Amino acid sequence: MAKVALLVVFAFGALASCSATLENKRILQYLNQGGFGKRYTGNAQEQNYVSIGDTITFLDTFNQEEVSGTAVVDIDGTILLPEVGNVYVAGFTRSELESYLTQKLAPYFVETDVKVNIRTGGKKVYYVMGQVGRPGPYPYSGDLTLYEAVLLAGPDEFGANLGRVRLIRADPRDPLVITVDATEIWTSGDSTYNIQVHEYDIVYVPPTLLQSVADLVSGVFVPITSVLRDVLYAIFAFDDPRFLFSRGRRNNNVF
Repeated sequence: MAKVALLVVFAFGALASCSATLENKRILQYLNQGGFGKRYTGNAQEQNYVSIGDTITFLDTFNQEEVSGTAVVDIDGTILLPEVGNVYVAGFTRSELESYLTQKLAPYFVETDVKVNIRTGGKKVYYVMGQVGRPGPYPYSGDLTLYEAVLLAGPDEFGANLGRVRLIRADPRDPLVITVDATEIWTSGDSTYNIQVHEYDIVYVPPTLLQSVADLVSGVFVPITSVLRDVLYAIFAFDDPRFLFSRGRRNNNVF
């Protein structure tokens, strides 16, 4: 009987181990393998690349009447190209796309040479977080420095620690985090660390020590104050029911 019990325990253990392995494999296939995690990546400042929502203007210099137009890159990364149909274009740089579309049209014309223009559709962004007035994503238009990104977000006059600003370039294997004293540019004119911000960079403005202490104190005392207010309200309401209705009138009958 003891042997049967051991076999049952072993069987359940093996099944659980197998299930965990399968689950881990399933999770692994969804994990980010490179960069910020976006499907289409590159360095738009060096050479712009096609993203979802971008507008592509194309023209075949040898066959202008047949092949010319404008198309918005669909959610599946394709555009509709005359004579050819749907063509996958997302992720291509301009030179790569010109060569690719020329190749796609070659079977239909004796001579073909496609020129394209990429107009960014606003999907390329960077992020500013922390002690700023306007945290969140910002449209990336290129040629943006760290100092400019911080000023655009409106750093908190008293709570922002501009001496410890962090530029974060996320990556699952080799993340880059640079801590910068952003005050140096206006105190000494030293622009060494006024780094160029790339698309999908994260700029984090941390709180000062005093701000951190203030946040901690607020986090401790505000809930206590809220509880005390509710307790006192309940006591007064129990002692004098008219207090309940007078408070309701003061708050426009909203309880």
